[in-house]
Amino acid sequence: MPVLRPADAVRHEVHGASFHALVAPSRGSAELCAWRLEVPPHQVGAPHRPSREEVLLVLDGDLTVVLDGHAETVAAGDVVLVPARAELRVDGGTTTASVWVTTSPGLEAELADGSRLTPPWAQ
Repeated sequence: MPVLRPADAVRHEVHGASFHALVAPSRGSAELCAWRLEVPPHQVGAPHRPSREEVLLVLDGDLTVVLDGHAETVAAGDVVLVPARAELRVDGGTTTASVWVTTSPGLEAELADGSRLTPPWAQ
């Protein structure tokens, strides 16, 4: 039985946030990608358009999620469904937030400047 512990996560630092990769094809998963995202307080996120649906479950803290121009404050226990190709920005709230993110393999993100990011934590 594959059990992944926090110490097994591969950490990536991008746009002021930390991505702790746990589940991805490169780690043995065939159909899912999942990671823990940490967003520091008052961090302004990078607007991007994910190529796949994402589910964000807030574990701790609070955030402001801007989805296609609509801002919503979310806190522990809240879930955000991000449609594929929607414009997403995740901003830090008043405390460090921890978020569990799930998507499917092949995720890419188009940044505001038109460049593409192929996140290693989802490959």
